[in-house]
Amino acid sequence: MELCLIDTSAWIEALRTDGDANVRRRVAGLLTEGRACLADIVLLELWNGARGDREKKELARIEQTLAVLDTNPNVWRLALDLARACRAQGMTVPSIDLLVYACARHHGAEIEHCDEHFEVIRRATSSPA
Repeated sequence: MELCLIDTSAWIEALRTDGDANVRRRVAGLLTEGRACLADIVLLELWNGARGDREKKELARIEQTLAVLDTNPNVWRLALDLARACRAQGMTVPSIDLLVYACARHHGAEIEHCDEHFEVIRRATSSPA
């Protein structure tokens, strides 16, 4: 069973009552299948944007339930390599997106996202994730 790292962009849609129905369905499916996981930087982004008791309770439940992929030195090195590859193609990608992508790739996970930057990284590096 391949894990799928759910990016902040997808969590935001999934947690909103009026979020994109397709994204909500995909995230729910990953949770049901037991494939969903987090990166520590995604968890930080989610907590940093959490508003109200309902969101905080939901984030606490998610944090307690899902595996968190660590961002070890190899992940950081891969993120640097990805940044260089993107810049060589004339593209600048936000550092957090590079780190999330690198984390998923290092741990052999797919990525569920709603962020075009991940497609930019994939095209620039010709790598799946």
